[in-house]
Amino acid sequence: MPCSSSQNMQSKRLFQAEGPVAGVDEAGRGPLAGPVVAAAVILAPGQDIGDLRDSKKLTAASRERLAVEIRSGSLAWSVAWADRAEIDALNILHATMLAMRRAIMGLAIMPQAVQVDGNRLPNLCFRQRDIEGDAIVGGDARIPAISAASILAKSARDCIMVQMDALYPNYAFAQHKGYGTEMHRERLAEHGPCVLHRRSFAPVRAAS
Repeated sequence: MPCSSSQNMQSKRLFQAEGPVAGVDEAGRGPLAGPVVAAAVILAPGQDIGDLRDSKKLTAASRERLAVEIRSGSLAWSVAWADRAEIDALNILHATMLAMRRAIMGLAIMPQAVQVDGNRLPNLCFRQRDIEGDAIVGGDARIPAISAASILAKSARDCIMVQMDALYPNYAFAQHKGYGTEMHRERLAEHGPCVLHRRSFAPVRAAS
């Protein structure tokens, strides 16, 4: 059906989907540097992945192990991001919604509905068709598909920041992943921002 022009992206819309449902979550809204990364996952029927939970409550080793299981066993998965320039141009909220939309678009199977962690939905109009959406606060701790998306997003973003550490060794990105730790703020004050730093964030502006 055609997309509704009055769709409220802040609403929570309950549904009973008859087709595949994707869980969607993000990682990296808070850091001072690097992209915001989103993932979308459609779990296979009966897919049993132990220890699925909010990625922030897992060790890095556990996340990596679970990420392999999620990617190998799911019906479909996708990881996407919005980069530093998009964050500064759009603001972090809209960049996060953009990354989530890109993750959904990247799925090999178009879902009938999506369950998104948080209180806001991205634009869910695809090819002149609305996908049903449900925004669930704390969904990454309660909905397996959202937990899986949280793990993929966090794992992918950490990998990006480790790779960036080799290109920008002055900032120790491999250790803090771009978050505003004391070490990161000290390096930022000493060296000034690099191209990965979000100029729209106050601590980065202060160090410019």
